[in-house]
Amino acid sequence: MVYKERMFHEAPAKEQAANGVAALESRVADALAADHALDATGISVISHGNGVTLGGLAGSQKEIAQAEEIARRVEGVDEVVNQIALTQTGTH
Repeated sequence: MVYKERMFHEAPAKEQAANGVAALESRVADALAADHALDATGISVISHGNGVTLGGLAGSQKEIAQAEEIARRVEGVDEVVNQIALTQTGTH
C-alpha cells in the first residue's frame, strides 16, 4: 500500500483547515481579546468567506467602533459587518 497525503484544492488538507472559516474567526477573536483597552467578553465573531460579522454587546460606542477597527486589521478579513449593540446601563 502506498501512502498518499490528503489534498484539498491542490493544498494539503491540514493547511486548508488552518486557513478556513474557523481559523479566521479565531484570529479575529484573538485580536479582540488581545486589546487590553477593549472588553470583548460580550462580543461574538462569525465568519462568512473572507468577511466577519461582529455581534453581541459592548459597553460604549467607542468599544463598538474599536472592535470593528481591530477586526478590519486582521489578515484575511475583507469585510466587517458590525452588529454589536450597546448594553443597557448597569447590565454589562
